Formats: sequence, structure tokens, C-alpha cells
Amino acid sequence: MVPLFPVGGGNPNTHSAFAIPHFKRGDILTDNLIRKTAQAISRSRKVVAFTGAGISVESGIPDFRGAGGLWEKFDPAEYATIEAFLANPQKVWAMLKEMGDLLESSRPNAAHRSLARLEEMGHLRSVITQNIDHLHQEAGNKRVIEYHGSHKNLICIQCGRRYPKEEVKFESLPPRCACSGVLKPTVVFFGEPIPWGAHLQAVEEARNCEVMLVIGTSAVVSPACDIPVLAKKAGAAIVEINLEETALTGSVSDWILKGPAGRIMQAVMDRMTGAE
Repeated sequence: MVPLFPVGGGNPNTHSAFAIPHFKRGDILTDNLIRKTAQAISRSRKVVAFTGAGISVESGIPDFRGAGGLWEKFDPAEYATIEAFLANPQKVWAMLKEMGDLLESSRPNAAHRSLARLEEMGHLRSVITQNIDHLHQEAGNKRVIEYHGSHKNLICIQCGRRYPKEEVKFESLPPRCACSGVLKPTVVFFGEPIPWGAHLQAVEEARNCEVMLVIGTSAVVSPACDIPVLAKKAGAAIVEINLEETALTGSVSDWILKGPAGRIMQAVMDRMTGAE
């Protein structure tokens, strides 16, 4: 089973000697790890970012499973499974429309922009994202592997034709294909497999990177949770950026910077460019 909306990173009930209590510039341990992260990135042209819901919180997109998230209003068992969509697409599309309006109003934050800048500088090879919000592309990243699909594209469940979202009229729900079939966003619902091409690309990137930045993901959802492990086994340094510790902390991650993704990535970029 895979999620329609992945959960963000962090478990406040765990502890590790690798963790930083909070993000606070001027703290010696924090600054040392920011410098260490900047140095690791600067020395490599094979950096890969693996991102989850936590990277987009500063863009105004809440973790859908957290307090105030979408699942407090819509039961995922009724709205987020492929079975629910096929049984009552009109009902599910009411939720998808509300979600889409939220995503369309969001904008890239400092973390997204920093990753785009790292690509421009020749350090970042790719972004593997579990998010469906398209914010990495809007920030300027060119190679983005959308592991759970995107809300920007729709597919007909009858004939398989694909449509950019902006070409579809939402005069009534569910939207329809020219063949009269129901259109579905290309996001992965519970009960659907990961797109095979995206999975193969993600595995290839993980096995060939030198540094992996794990940003804003708890890394507990299968099979996405295997991506950092594959990179680690291949010899990559795993740098975790999360609000709280995760299953990766102290076992897979080489070190963790705790705090908002945008603030931490901006601090790393400042160190790399001498702007601090």
C-alpha cells in the first residue's frame, strides 16, 4: 500500500545522540553541522535530494495527516483509496478539488529554491519527491522524479489519455475525457502501485549518488522508505533535515539537522556562497 499524501518527518518521542534539540544559528553543534553539510555538497556533483511533505509546510501546505490536515475533514478510507475513487468518483473529486485549490495557491519556499540553486551550481543531480505539489519544478529544478505522481496531470481511467490539468474544464465533477471516461489525477492512491518508471529512476539515482539530502520525510512509507537505505548501502553520505527524529536517525543518517527545511537549507546555501 502506498499513500495519496505522504506524511511529513519526525517523531517527537524518540531520542538520538545525533540530534540537535532545535535549529538555532550560533549554537556550535548546529553551525558545525551546517558547515559539514555545505562542505559535503560542495565537494560533490552527485547530490540527490529525497523530499517529503515536511519540505512544503513552509509553503502553506500542511501535513495532511497532522492537526488541521485534510484527513481531519475527509476520512482517507472513504476518499484516498483507488477503490473509493472507482466506486464514487464524484465524491472523491469533491475532496480533490479542495486539495487542488490549496496546492495551486502555494509557492516554493527557501528549501525548494535552495535545491534549484544547487542544481544550477552543478551539485544536485536530481530530486526524488514523494510530494504531488509540483513546487520543485516551480522553483526551477529540471530533473524531478515524482515518486507519487502529480496533481498537475490527469489520466482517463477508461482510455488512458493524459491531460495537463489546465486543459481540463471542471464545470461538473467528475471531469470527463473526450471518450466520456472519468479523469483521475496521476497521484498514487492507496492500493495503487508506484509508477514503475519513477521507481526505477529513483533506485538508479540512489545507487549512484555521493550525498543524499533527506528533507521533510519520516521515511516510513514503503517502498519510498527504501530509497535512503539504498543510497547508504552504495556508500553515500545521508544528511537528514527534519523537524524531529525519524526511523533513519542514528542508523541510516550520518547526521541530522533538526528544524524547518527552508531555514536550514538557506543556512547551508549561505555557508556555501559566503553570504552568511
